[in-house]
Amino acid sequence: MHDTVWFEIQGVPSVSIASSEFEEAADTQATALGMTDAQCVFVAHPIQDATDDEMREKADAVIDEVIGALTARE
Repeated sequence: MHDTVWFEIQGVPSVSIASSEFEEAADTQATALGMTDAQCVFVAHPIQDATDDEMREKADAVIDEVIGALTARE
């Protein structure tokens, strides 16, 4: 989340990608960093023991959401 906030401050559209297990932590961190509207997309948990193919499936499941988060600007 720190990197996403830093890039956004620099004017570079950014999105954090994390496991769904960390939704609350990401929200807390974004609030603490002063950017409650920081973009974050969550993939299905768990990921630590996922195979490469399973990770590709998880990525495929959120790619449109990531693109949307990067391109939907006011």
